[in-house]
Formats: sequence, C-alpha cells, structure tokens
Amino acid sequence: MAETTGDEGSGSTGVLDRVRGAGRTLASPSTFRGAAVEAAWITAHLAMYPLGLAEENLRLHLERHSLEGLPPAQRGLLVGDVVAAGTPIVLMHGVFDNRSIFTLMRRGLKRRGFGSTYALNYSPLTDDIRSVAVRLGDLVEEVCEETGHEQVHVIGHSMGGLIGRYLVQRLDGDARIHTLVTLGTPHSGTLPAHLFPHPVARQMRIDGDIVIELTEPAPDCSTRFIAFWSDIDQLVIPQSHARITHPDLDARNVLVRGAGHLSLPVDGRVIREIGLALAHLD
Repeated sequence: MAETTGDEGSGSTGVLDRVRGAGRTLASPSTFRGAAVEAAWITAHLAMYPLGLAEENLRLHLERHSLEGLPPAQRGLLVGDVVAAGTPIVLMHGVFDNRSIFTLMRRGLKRRGFGSTYALNYSPLTDDIRSVAVRLGDLVEEVCEETGHEQVHVIGHSMGGLIGRYLVQRLDGDARIHTLVTLGTPHSGTLPAHLFPHPVARQMRIDGDIVIELTEPAPDCSTRFIAFWSDIDQLVIPQSHARITHPDLDARNVLVRGAGHLSLPVDGRVIREIGLALAHLD
C-alpha cells in the first residue's frame, strides 16, 4: 500500500494512455490473484446479502466503549484518545449493494476499539446521489443527537463515497463529518458507467453532472479525506479516477495493490489503515 501523487496527463492522449495502462494492469499476475480473492469474497457476500436488506435500529449499533476484552493496542487507543475512539462511524455501501458489504470491516473496527457504527441502506432504482446525500445528512444529525458527539466519520464504498463527498462539499456536511474515507469511489468518473443508460450511472460518468459539480471550488471545506484506490479495480476505469485530486480538499490517496473493487471493504490492509487514521482526530 502506498500513497500516490503526480500528474496524470491531459486531453484525449492522457485518457488513452490511462486506459492502456489500465489494460496492462488488468493483464498482470497480481490481477489474477486479486480476481481469485474477489471471486471468493463475492461468493461469501452473496450468502450474507439477504441479511443486509433490512434497515437497522440506530440504538442497536451505538455501543458504549469498554476496555474489557480488548488487546493492549486497542486499550491504548481508548485510553490515549477516547474521543477519537468514540467518534461514531457511518457506513455507505455502493450501487446494487447493501450494508452487508461492511460485515467484516465492522468486526475489524470493533476489534480496534471503534464500537459505534451505523450503516444506511438505499436503492439506486429509486434514489440518486443527491437524494441519498440528503438522507445521509439526516442520519448523521440523528447519530450526533443520539451519541452526544459533534462529528462522525463516514466510510463510503464505490458510489457511497460520492454520496458522502456530495454531502460534505455541496450540502455543508463538513460541519458534521470529520473524516470521509472512500473505497474504490469514481471521484473523476468511470468509463463503465458510459455503458448503462440508468440515471445513477450517468451521474458517475467521466462527464457526469455529479462528477463535474464536485470539481467546483470548496475553499472552506474542513473535512479530512482518505481515498483508497486499487490498481486492478474492475469498475473504476481508469483506476486512478478513484483518487481525489481537488486542490481545495485535505485529501490523502492510498494505493492498495492487487485488490478487486468488491474486496476493498474486506481487505485487511485497508481496515488496518482506516483504524490507524481514525485513531487520531488531528
């Protein structure tokens, strides 16, 4: 896993170069290993999917923190920064998915001392990015009222990351969202979205209205961003479009090699890195 920086080129030549590079990556040995892991996870996820269809009770997932049963590293997190450990985490799934995609991540975060998590379900058949961003904002307010915390963290997979970013940049959500973590989110759009005429897919195209709207200035945005992207992502093409390159945003881009699109929320490296980042509010 590595942080990425640098110029990606411009114009049609730059796009073609990125597409060719994506093709070479998808033909590499690491891609086949990642595909095997992805296939295994998809099989497991399909079994868990029905369990994630029902909406959650907010109170059931806002747990009080306790040192009991935690290993030394996690006890150190709670003792060293109890506010950071207690900050609630809201999880946003991607298109055609539900909260079950975060089953393993929830367990991993809980082992690291983060007990207050909640996930919002939505349907791309009846919702779009803007409308779900409003629902997410309402949920964030409810979580803050329930827990007494002034802010939350949001972790968004795929389209869920765009929903969180739209709330932060366009609906003044940065006042409530301390950190927005995105996993395989097409921040600069994705070519596969051009293959589907569905309204939500159009929003995620490279020239989609949401993608263009999020490039507008955001000089006062106070949210911290962490964008995880994969070199073999099958749904974000070019893969580098899962990076955040907005000049006004406090963003860190983290490359996760050899992880498929659906594997990002269960990748141990990703969960570990998120735990380390959220353990510190500064």
